[in-house]
Amino acid sequence: MEAIIFNNITEFNRAQNLPDPENPLFSIGHKSMNADEVQNCVSSNKEVSYTNQFYIISLKNIVSGEILYGRTKYDCETGTLLFSAPNQTYTVKDIVISSESWFIAFHEDFIRGLDIQKRIKKYNFFNYNVNEALHLSPKEELTIKSILKNIEAEYQNNQDEFSKEIILTHLEALLKYADRFYKRQFLNRKDINKALFTRFKEILDVYFESDQLEEKGIPTVEWLANQLGVSHRYMRDTIKAETGKTAVDQINLYLVEEAKNLLLAPHASISETAYKLGFEYPQYFSRLFKKKVGVSPKEYIENASAN
Repeated sequence: MEAIIFNNITEFNRAQNLPDPENPLFSIGHKSMNADEVQNCVSSNKEVSYTNQFYIISLKNIVSGEILYGRTKYDCETGTLLFSAPNQTYTVKDIVISSESWFIAFHEDFIRGLDIQKRIKKYNFFNYNVNEALHLSPKEELTIKSILKNIEAEYQNNQDEFSKEIILTHLEALLKYADRFYKRQFLNRKDINKALFTRFKEILDVYFESDQLEEKGIPTVEWLANQLGVSHRYMRDTIKAETGKTAVDQINLYLVEEAKNLLLAPHASISETAYKLGFEYPQYFSRLFKKKVGVSPKEYIENASAN
């Protein structure tokens, strides 16, 4: 598999056959092909991985080829909005051909010291896997394209003291709309979310039944996401959308339910139960149990015995 690394935005622009950026820390590009040009594009059968040292937002109308893990036919016919954080690697299987595509590339230094630098860390979609892209409805795509056109107009304008502030205002609007549209996507994909949560619980069941809790400790969100084949942020957001609770909450609830069963066994030991559930220190287990159940493990055993 070929691996391509873009160390700066100038390298990235040149790879897209676009002019060098007006600002070395920020660029916006727009490509459009007619039907004949799309038909004449030849796609390759190899996989290529890309890593960039800056943020990239791209909007593509996928015509052929696939990004790793693929798309359903429906997804391919809609605008696909992709977000990539610095040092994130994504893989393309065959060359993605788009009749129209947009991209924004900006370096961390472009937003350094500004409020948007803090806020951008809260947009989890920059760390989703590529197969967890945002698939826009036609109306949503028009909204995003309108913002991109505004950014492009300001970018191509003669740069002055207001240019950067105006560009960042439009960029933040794009991020807020993307956040809204992702929430819509989570709601629209309830069946997919439900299936992911079901698999999440099945993995926990297997982990417990094979005594891995006691041997390896409580599984991390990152480990569980890896077992599911998704990014931990996407898993976290999907589970929150489906259940109203975070992945960590779900893990803790699972541990508490298992603890209830173990504590009701004859001659149950609170310490042994804690170790069996992967807790390094019994007091951490007791604290979590009381927080979730309302009584301590000892009180829970006593109440069960009294009944």
